[in-house]
Amino acid sequence: MSPRENPPGEPPAEEHARQDTERAQGPWVGRRNLLRGSVGVAGLAAGAVACHHRETRPEHRAAADRHRPEAERDRPGTRDWRLASSGPPDAVAGYADRVSVRPGQECGLHVSTTASSFRVSAFRIGWYGGACARLVWRSAPLRGRARPAAQVASATRTVRAGWPRTLAFGTDGWPEGAYLIRLEADNGHQRYVPLIVRSARGAGRTVLLHAPATWQAYNRWGGYSLYDGASGAYATRSLVVSFDRPYDASGAEKFLTYEWAAVVLAERLGIPLAYTTGVDVHHDTEVLRGAAAVICMGHDEYWTPEQRRHVTEARDAGSNIAFLGANTCFRRVRLEAGETGEERDVVCYKSSYRDDPCYPSHPDRVTTDFRQEPGADPESSLTGVLYEGYPVDASYVVHAADHWLYEGTGVRHGEGFPHLVGAEYDRVTPGPHVPGALEITAHSPLVSAGSRSHSDSAYYTVPGAAGVFATGTMRWVEALAAGTGELGRDHGMDARTRAFVTRTTENLLRGFAGGPAARHRPAPRPNAHQVYGTTGYRTGP
Repeated sequence: MSPRENPPGEPPAEEHARQDTERAQGPWVGRRNLLRGSVGVAGLAAGAVACHHRETRPEHRAAADRHRPEAERDRPGTRDWRLASSGPPDAVAGYADRVSVRPGQECGLHVSTTASSFRVSAFRIGWYGGACARLVWRSAPLRGRARPAAQVASATRTVRAGWPRTLAFGTDGWPEGAYLIRLEADNGHQRYVPLIVRSARGAGRTVLLHAPATWQAYNRWGGYSLYDGASGAYATRSLVVSFDRPYDASGAEKFLTYEWAAVVLAERLGIPLAYTTGVDVHHDTEVLRGAAAVICMGHDEYWTPEQRRHVTEARDAGSNIAFLGANTCFRRVRLEAGETGEERDVVCYKSSYRDDPCYPSHPDRVTTDFRQEPGADPESSLTGVLYEGYPVDASYVVHAADHWLYEGTGVRHGEGFPHLVGAEYDRVTPGPHVPGALEITAHSPLVSAGSRSHSDSAYYTVPGAAGVFATGTMRWVEALAAGTGELGRDHGMDARTRAFVTRTTENLLRGFAGGPAARHRPAPRPNAHQVYGTTGYRTGP
């Protein structure tokens, strides 16, 4: 996007001048928009929970505030954070020796490039007046060097780059948040390395939960992922994948597609935020303690049992949970030590679970689907919905138009939004693994693998007063940028869909930021058996 173009969701200059709220302008404007009619200016959420740090002395409070994510919203940003040209795969690539760091921690980069020199720039993703990123740090020019090809461990077909550390950088003064580290070769080619600067505490904040295990599962750098091997066959896939290698494509494809737009929107709202990853929540629950909400992004498929337990415990203690995608918490994985440290390998044997070293001695740690034996525990007990199929492309059809999540959208019962359901979807399957007091808010007919079915959005609450919402579609976060050209594709979703998804997500984030939703939002109206009858299963071809 050129400097003169507007960022996704930002209206043209003339629209700012006349404050025309009758046009649906997207996720990142400073006011609310309706599908029909207009409403007043929307500022920060009136019920947003303040972020308190009791241990911070008054003389240090101003300095601490400057490093909070919500303090970043109105700082000047840069539009020059996108890649100019990624070039061929060996032009420049790299990986970090940490999935995340806390502010002040050192991080190492392992880089290979065919260029004679390169630089490194670190961009923090956020609102920044619509620029969507801020340059936080830039290195001096560094000597480039091409590194050897990938190494493949024969037993598990695990790809590791095995490159030496090229440089290390500190993160003193870096605000918590999601970062894109851009490798800039002097031949004009560039590639990203994603990095999360994680929060130590999340009390009173909305925790954005990033999904690096899922990024890695789909990563085909070196010819192997958890889905296929060099031949393209499932049978030759990796059984263990490693963070000790670059990501393929741009270097941050999964983050950009399924997480970036949600980060920008959350930061624009100005609610108190915290940042972490599933890898960190696996072993550290402090960031979840007292959190107002936990937001799982658009594609967060691979979870350890520990991560799932910790998120469930947070829900039961009163933290609201949102699932902005589909296929969430579907695969059960283990994290194991790799060449550069602890928790660098993601283990998932899937259908070959009998080959997993934990089988049969530790059935609860065997890496397969959560719903499968051994140790079956369907994800719906947490998410409220169950993953059902891929690929689909269908309209999202509103069922409970008067639900508080849809307030201000102007939608009516049965109104649809083309292409919003896809490419994977979830549905409610009434039964023992689904929370009883669950309300289906959207019920979208579709055809998957020749059979008629539905995708569902669902909302439920628990005795601890937390609310839980699942969108039931993997395109929800993508829709926040629909029609802008920002992501390079939008599956045919338009500005009307963008406005609807944006307003609904604003309602969700603002409502959940106010603390346990059952205390200040209408209770769910259980309707799963009414919607599906007595069985809740597919109606057939």
